[in-house]
Amino acid sequence: MADVMTIRCPGCGATNRVPRDKLAQGLQAKCGSCKQPLPAVGTAPLIVTDATFAAEVEGSPLPVLVDAWAAWCGPCRMIAPAIDELAAELAGRVRVAKLNVDENPATANRLRLRSIPTLLVIAGGREVDRIVGVQPKHAIRARLERFASASR
Repeated sequence: MADVMTIRCPGCGATNRVPRDKLAQGLQAKCGSCKQPLPAVGTAPLIVTDATFAAEVEGSPLPVLVDAWAAWCGPCRMIAPAIDELAAELAGRVRVAKLNVDENPATANRLRLRSIPTLLVIAGGREVDRIVGVQPKHAIRARLERFASASR
C-alpha cells in the first residue's frame, strides 16, 4: 500500500487519504466529498473550528500552536505573518492552527480566551503555555522550542 497521509478538509471536515508521492509531484489534492482543494500540509496554518478543534488540536501527536484571532483585530493582523512563517519553519515538529474566536465562540469560551491575539501551546491534549498579546517571532519560537524538542 502506498505511503499516505490524512488531510482534513477545512470546508466540509471530511478526512481525506492522500498519497505522499502525489503531493511530492506538486499535484493539488482535492476533497473526496466536496471537491474543494485541500490545504498544503505543513506550509500554512491549519484553520480549526468548534467542530474540528478537538480532533485537529487536542488529538494531535505533535504540539500545536493555536493562534486565537479575529478579523477586526489590528494586533492579530500584525502577528499573522510571523505565525505563517513559524508554520513553515517548524513543519513536522509543531503544528500551527488558527482559531477565529468570533466564528467559534464555544471553543473560545471553553479555553477562556478573553484577549486577542492569544497564542496557546497544546501538547498531549492539554494547554501547556499561553502567550497573550503581540510578541516578536523569535520570542514565540523560543517558547515553542521547549515543546518541539520534547515531542521528538
